[in-house]
Amino acid sequence: MYKFFVSGNQICSNNMKIVGEDVNHIANVLRLKSGEQIIVCNKDTGKSYISKIDEINKDYIICKTVEDIIESTESYVNIDLFQGIPKMDKMEYIIQKATELGVKNIFPVNLERCIVKLDSKSEIKKIERWQKIAEVAAKQSKRDKIPAIKNIVNIKNICQEIKKYDIILIAYENEEKNTLKKVLKDLDREKKLNIGIVVGPEGGLTEKEVQQLTDLGAKSVTLGKRILRTETASLMILSDIIYEFEL
Repeated sequence: MYKFFVSGNQICSNNMKIVGEDVNHIANVLRLKSGEQIIVCNKDTGKSYISKIDEINKDYIICKTVEDIIESTESYVNIDLFQGIPKMDKMEYIIQKATELGVKNIFPVNLERCIVKLDSKSEIKKIERWQKIAEVAAKQSKRDKIPAIKNIVNIKNICQEIKKYDIILIAYENEEKNTLKKVLKDLDREKKLNIGIVVGPEGGLTEKEVQQLTDLGAKSVTLGKRILRTETASLMILSDIIYEFEL
């Protein structure tokens, strides 16, 4: 069953109004008809409903609620990814796959070794594109919430956010003692954790950047004996967290 997101103001009692690009997708790509069912999710609350298509118009589609969906597809753990900005195709890949794996927020980070530098105009366009990629991936993976792609931050911004998390994990190639496995095993499983992940761009994090974060309580972790690409490191940490807390 296909899933679509609507804002809270598009829901009135048992009626839901779908507008925008989804109208063409439902009517002309999927060729769904009145009477067929889809899943509609309130992206403001994360609440999902099995809904029946009642009316198809060129500008909008009206659905009626058939059944509330009780079980959530969201992770029990809140995970935010602070991703050093890599080349654009890699960033898009990371956003897509991180969305499928359950990330809550993605912060593009401007770090010392980032090759890609965006001006304010380019940043706005990229954030819009990245947000759309997250939305499409959320639909495909039947998420209840679309991850938010935040504005670009820097290492100082991350330092200011550390206290908001139960733990911040740094993927650092020079770490030898702290393994990701051990750190995850030591976390409290009785509470809903807020976990931050920091991953560098293609050239990795500098020693100074890592020191700034660890001085404030972040934990640097090794991901094994081999050096991973930035897109591999991000998804590996996310996958391991999901494995530890969901499966």
